[in-house]
Amino acid sequence: MEIPSLDVQLKTLPDSPGVYQYFDKNGKILYVGKAKNLKKRVTSYFTKRHDSHRIGVMVKKIHEIRHIVVSSETDALLLENNLIKKLQPRFNVMLKDDKTYPWICIKNERFPRVFPTRRLVKDGSEYYGPFTSFKTVNTLLDLIKGLYKLRTCNYDLAEDKIRENKFKVCLEYHLGNCMGPCEGYQGEAEYNRNIDHIRQIVKGNFKDSLSQFREQMQEHAVNMEFEDAQRIKNKIEVLENYQSRSTVVNPKINNVDVFSVISDEGYGYVNFLQLMHGSIIRSHTIEMKKKLDETDEELLELGITEIRQRFNSKSPEIYVPFKVDAGDEVKVTVPKLGDKRKIVELSERNAKYYRQERFKQMKIVDPDRHVNRVMAQMKEDLRLSVEPRHIECFDNSNIQGTNPVAACVVFKNGKPSKKDYRKFNIKTVEGPNDFASMEEVVYRRYKRLLNEGEELPQLIIVDGGKGQLGSGVKALETLGLRGKIAIVGIAKRLEELFYPGDPIPLYLDKRSETLKIIQQLRDEAHRFGITFHRNKRSKSALNTELESIKGIGEKTVVELLKSFRSLKRIKEASEKSLADVVGSAKAKIVYDYYHSESSD
Repeated sequence: MEIPSLDVQLKTLPDSPGVYQYFDKNGKILYVGKAKNLKKRVTSYFTKRHDSHRIGVMVKKIHEIRHIVVSSETDALLLENNLIKKLQPRFNVMLKDDKTYPWICIKNERFPRVFPTRRLVKDGSEYYGPFTSFKTVNTLLDLIKGLYKLRTCNYDLAEDKIRENKFKVCLEYHLGNCMGPCEGYQGEAEYNRNIDHIRQIVKGNFKDSLSQFREQMQEHAVNMEFEDAQRIKNKIEVLENYQSRSTVVNPKINNVDVFSVISDEGYGYVNFLQLMHGSIIRSHTIEMKKKLDETDEELLELGITEIRQRFNSKSPEIYVPFKVDAGDEVKVTVPKLGDKRKIVELSERNAKYYRQERFKQMKIVDPDRHVNRVMAQMKEDLRLSVEPRHIECFDNSNIQGTNPVAACVVFKNGKPSKKDYRKFNIKTVEGPNDFASMEEVVYRRYKRLLNEGEELPQLIIVDGGKGQLGSGVKALETLGLRGKIAIVGIAKRLEELFYPGDPIPLYLDKRSETLKIIQQLRDEAHRFGITFHRNKRSKSALNTELESIKGIGEKTVVELLKSFRSLKRIKEASEKSLADVVGSAKAKIVYDYYHSESSD
């Protein structure tokens, strides 16, 4: 697939947190960065003047921009760390060493210790994190130590050594910080129960622990120990804002490929995430053109084979959103809950964003293809015999039957054609009768198009339910156009689409482009109609009062409004200022009319 220009790539970036990667024309990685808003951050590289020569050189070399969308800025920070260490980009100067963010380790040993570390050792120990701040780690460990008395020594507390009294309790025992398992004062079962509780805390399930903290804070406050109360309050705030685990990293997920697929009527988009040692080390999405109306299952199976061959992946297990056949040598897992499910959802999110970007790019570099795709989709969704290249939508506007008007807006190839918009004054209907008004304007619109030999639309939309739709159908029947032009009604409440003769409405997917275009038509017709109605009502209100003055005609009304701008200013004007505009005789009539009224 040809890489779009940098300008197109920038315009189609999402406004989401994530990690971006810059590549040169040879496909070599230049830089990895994180962003709270990918579009704003990446665009800034190309719009700002750079003081650093290094960044200026890098920007000149950028040929392709790739990105991975994640759930939060914290996830972006952690993923950036992993990718920099894995890919070692030329222009990244930080995070290339073997240091990493802190973890909490539950050591794989009898009577496990719990401590912070920056290094992961593959000895069977449990690592939770990583954390973006040591402040969070220390707060968690303070919470744990306050609730559970754990050993801090590094003795090998084997059962036979304890039985032979090889160790003596230390100062921590006498200070009340340890229960003395080294001398057998605490059993292994009790100690391990505490470790199970600690696992829940570091996973983020510390509701009970927070309740205890709040009780302690209240006790300190009651005892007027406000400094201690504030210290505990600070810890509560850190814990409440703490994000325990990242969807990006989990040390238990190792050597796994993650695949997902999103498709539409013409293409499928398969995303691939590669995980090693709990970290994402690669993300890639491919676009696949449908040839035989393939299902998502078939597209995903083809995509898995293609991507694993392209990247020479040997991972023994894959995570997918539904069951697929990937061969006998690969274990296929369909996660339902937990971190495994979250990583599949992350893959799906990246596939969706990729599809949206391709649509945006298509609009810019190949607008005809985009229009053709949307029109084909509308034809299928609305069960039409032809593509609705020309659509017209009608809406009535009146307030308690006053100044009834109607509007017709026109969309061609899915876009407003404002030069074809039309306004209608209702001529044959008395009072607030939307059904009769709709019949009148639909009849007048297409009677004129027929008389003038103009092009007729492929689709008519009326704003309203079955009643307005029936009126529109009746007008078409009178003109002999019933069955020659498709017509539907849209009800506002549930966005229901009604068809002539069908009592059951059609409900479109709320996210579908077809519904969005129909809603845009309906909203534009309402806006256009209500603006016309307000202008007419306002003009009518002004003219009616001034023209009711005996001896004042339309020409005088226009002159007064042109000069004074409002009825209020005319009422408040002096007789002399009125005379300067319309002459002394008419000025006296207007002045006496308002001032004699106010004196009654």
